[in-house]
Amino acid sequence: QVQLVESGGGLVQPGGSLGLSCAASGSGFSVYYMGWYRQAPGKERELVARLTRGRDTRYAEFVKGRFTIARGNATKTVFLQLNSLKPDVTAVYSCNGYLRMLRCVAGTTYWGEGTLVTVSS
Repeated sequence: QVQLVESGGGLVQPGGSLGLSCAASGSGFSVYYMGWYRQAPGKERELVARLTRGRDTRYAEFVKGRFTIARGNATKTVFLQLNSLKPDVTAVYSCNGYLRMLRCVAGTTYWGEGTLVTVSS
């Protein structure tokens, strides 16, 4: 069984920082890329940031240098650092990964359950 599991969400004051973590569990697969999406109430899910195994990165324009995506020491772990937070950052953040089973030529997209980030005083 392949799973993406997020952690690190919670309540943070405006101007504060928060770190999110996502780990891909299971065996018999390789990672093409892992990243983060978010979905605020009444809004569609949107890309936040993505990082490939080759360390190519992609950020949404609204990040504006305040968010940073990085790999952990484990190759199947990815982090998202959120700095200088404002209330409009509040959303459910979900880990997304494009993974390939070692016996297959095509990859498959996987999603975590999501973790809630709330920015409020």
